[in-house]
Amino acid sequence: MRAYRSSSSVVVAGKYIALGFYVAFALFPLYWLLKIAVTPDKLIFTDGTSLVPSGFTFENFSTVLVQTDFLAYFRNSLVVSLGTAAITTCIAAAAGYAFSRFDFRGKRLVIAVMLITQMFPLLMIIAPIYKIVAYVGLLNSLTSLIIVYTAFNIPFATFLMQSFFDGIPKDLEEAGMIDGCTRFTALRKIILPLTLPGLAATLGFIFTAAWSELLFALMLINSNDTMTFPVGLLTFVSKFSVDWGQMMAAGVLALVPSCLFFIFIQRYLVQGLTSGAVKG
Repeated sequence: MRAYRSSSSVVVAGKYIALGFYVAFALFPLYWLLKIAVTPDKLIFTDGTSLVPSGFTFENFSTVLVQTDFLAYFRNSLVVSLGTAAITTCIAAAAGYAFSRFDFRGKRLVIAVMLITQMFPLLMIIAPIYKIVAYVGLLNSLTSLIIVYTAFNIPFATFLMQSFFDGIPKDLEEAGMIDGCTRFTALRKIILPLTLPGLAATLGFIFTAAWSELLFALMLINSNDTMTFPVGLLTFVSKFSVDWGQMMAAGVLALVPSCLFFIFIQRYLVQGLTSGAVKG
């Protein structure tokens, strides 16, 4: 009995040690980002591979916030990311529900076409997208980025939402309709509360994808007034040098909205697991 408890303790300790190594490995790049951001410029290269900076300063943060257009880039990225996430999630939820609950002519063809659109590399279609956006007069506008991001994220988001709808028994919806609910009312009061985890996951994924996207933002935007954050980071790279301190400080500041966003949707992830239950 003692030997069994001893071996069980070793296994548990091993799991915690492995988990600790994994967390340290995952968080180390973020720590290094913060370390460079708070290191004075003259010490960035002299510190070398030291894990602890020999100096400490917030000058890089103040310079980024006051002397650069970071706040404008930040605002533009926030508008594009929130707009893309909201529109894509609404469309994907409706499409995912339709694919999950209805059988209609051409359903498999539509699904196949949506899958095919995910097979092409972005570099292959960036030129046609640029010509289309230029033809309709949307170059250098945040609207063009929202439209393009929404179009490219809808297929994946739709399949993600369909999987959540497939996991909800149709009996719940049918029971509500027997009690007098219309299909829309049953969807709103019974199904959607149960899919809150799926909606939150889809919203978070699309927000993160739009927030960090660079290729389309680089090709479709060339004005400082509409430049997004990933493109704005390139302004810290000059022809002969890279301002590492300010770039890392801007990177740290860019993590704030993502962290706050996921903290906000976390409550809905938990709420979706407990709401919408059927009374017995």
